[in-house]
Formats: sequence, C-alpha cells, structure tokens
Amino acid sequence: MDYFLVKQLHMSAAALSIVLFIIRAAWSITGNALLQTRVVKIAPHVIDTVLLVCGVILAIMIGPEQPWILTKILLLIVYIVVGTIAIKRGKTPRTRATAALIAVAVFAYIVGVAVNHDSMSWFA
Repeated sequence: MDYFLVKQLHMSAAALSIVLFIIRAAWSITGNALLQTRVVKIAPHVIDTVLLVCGVILAIMIGPEQPWILTKILLLIVYIVVGTIAIKRGKTPRTRATAALIAVAVFAYIVGVAVNHDSMSWFA
C-alpha cells in the first residue's frame, strides 16, 4: 500500500471531518433542523471511519511505538467525548458552544502533533 496515498486520504478525511463537525456544532447550537437529516447523520460516520482506518494503516506503516501516535490516539478520545457534548449531549446552547470550541482546539492540537511528529504539537 502506498504511504503517500494513505496519508493524503487520511488528511483529506481529517479536513472533511472538522469542517462537517463545525457545521454540525453550529446547527446544534442554533437548533437548526438540518442536523437531523439522514445525510448529516450518516456522513460523519463514513468520513471518520475512513479517517480512523487510514490512521491505523499509517501507524502500522511507520511503527505504532512512536510516542506522538499515542498522543494522537489519546487526544482523539478527548475530541470524541467533547464533540458529543457539542453536538448531542450539551444541555444548553452555551454548553454546546463551549464544547465545540474546546473540540476544535483539541483537533488543532492533534494536527500539530501530526505535522511536527511531537507530542508538544505546535509548542515543540
């Protein structure tokens, strides 16, 4: 399997994932009915599955013992938990908005870890 192709697919899925997350979070905060449409409910799962599968393949290709990969995995869990608060579990628009901002910040940190191959992300 071609590393470059898998990496490009992973990065494209990550970009689509965060754009769709921001749109869905905004709709959740404003109570927009589009959040309940079939495509909006299914697309994130498809995109995130591609993202995760490519991430696992890349980790296998470069060796999963890299400390920064573990950081990405742990931060992914944080992102998922906070993201569910932003879109589903937050009881008030303010709670959902706060969670959305935190989720985007965590995502940005994950991107920094990936770009710099360092757990310190953009602070390395």
